[in-house]
Amino acid sequence: MKNLLASVSAGAIALLSTSLAFGAELPGKFAGVTIDAKLIGGQQYEPLYERIGEWEKLTGAKVNILSKKNHFELDKEIKSDIASGSLKWCVGSNHSSFAPQYPGIYTDLTPLIPAAEVAAFVPANIKASTLDGKLVMLPRAQFDVSALYYQKSIYADEANKTAFKAKYGYELTPPDTWQQVTDQALFFTKAPDFYGTQFAGKEEAINGRFYEMLVAEGGEYIDKDGKPAFNSAAGIKALDWFVNLYKAKAVPAGTTNYLWDDLGQGFASGSIAINLDWPGWASFFNDPKSSKVAGNVGVKVQPAGSSGKRTGWSGSHGFSVTEACANKDAAASLVWWLTNEDSQKLEAKAGPLPTRTAVWAWDIDQAKSDPYKTEVLAAFQEAAKNAFPVPPLAEWIEISNAVYPELQAAILGDKTSKEALDTAAQKATDILKDAGKL
Repeated sequence: MKNLLASVSAGAIALLSTSLAFGAELPGKFAGVTIDAKLIGGQQYEPLYERIGEWEKLTGAKVNILSKKNHFELDKEIKSDIASGSLKWCVGSNHSSFAPQYPGIYTDLTPLIPAAEVAAFVPANIKASTLDGKLVMLPRAQFDVSALYYQKSIYADEANKTAFKAKYGYELTPPDTWQQVTDQALFFTKAPDFYGTQFAGKEEAINGRFYEMLVAEGGEYIDKDGKPAFNSAAGIKALDWFVNLYKAKAVPAGTTNYLWDDLGQGFASGSIAINLDWPGWASFFNDPKSSKVAGNVGVKVQPAGSSGKRTGWSGSHGFSVTEACANKDAAASLVWWLTNEDSQKLEAKAGPLPTRTAVWAWDIDQAKSDPYKTEVLAAFQEAAKNAFPVPPLAEWIEISNAVYPELQAAILGDKTSKEALDTAAQKATDILKDAGKL
């Protein structure tokens, strides 16, 4: 990943040049065809979707967007479609964390997309998009790993520096460990108007954050024998991080109901000191039209846990074509259009990390005159070195749905961390037994 992010090899440039020749066949002509789509929704995705109109003009086809929802709600809708036998749409948003649970509904894009176009993507992202030898999605310009956003002014404040040093015995600088995040979150909190930090508190979002904190504390979610192993000393320490900050009121009271859009709006409101978040928010946070902290945002690599490992839960978004689609060529053309070089450049301008090799080089070059964008790219390039995916289980989302209420119970004080994790581990074990994995 490091070499790929740092530069584009001569071979990659040659592949990209070849892809332009193949690209003459794309986007194609599909007059009279309508593509039904179910897409992830949210403010940060709208600029990309505005490109759909251009694809319609070029191809003669139409796109009928059936729904736009966050990925957790979209996942539920897709499962409902499968259960009711009504999965008749063509294009859907997908994610490397969600894709393994749908082994049969998405078609292999390999015969539908020119090989040179596939080769233009970062190989690691194509690998994450391939299941059982099938390329089930093309990655968007959104390789996700979180880094730390913070308000610079609170670290420059001399009174803060003096008071923090007197209380904690070390200099006040943007945190490099999760213990430092804890100290600073407690120090900066002035509830109910200002909070030290925040976290997503439900769905896979809290399970994923717990998972990466667990790894940073030296634990493992699934052991070498395929058994849930997160109800360990490391697991208790990881969950206690969430529990203790919530108990100390160093996070907003509603955080157990938060998902990603809530966190993004929260940091942009100016009421949060430190925010672990995804690259797609970088531009939003520094835009005075959307953010009260614009011009005051610092970004650095994510902190390390007690094991010395940094958090690094990662994945990539993409678009897939269903096996049920009656017009796979047209659907694949749309998926290509939403992930092609122009689309990735559009998205990369706002902060998301591109998944096409050449767009990385372009993005780095574009950032030379923009100190903030340069800082963002440097931070996320460093963050990407610590990236790791979720356990490769088709049951990951089902396990997340069983585990997160137990995590919430501990955070809200209804159970101890040990009680919650023991119950969650048993639920996860039962799911894997039912699947024949244990």
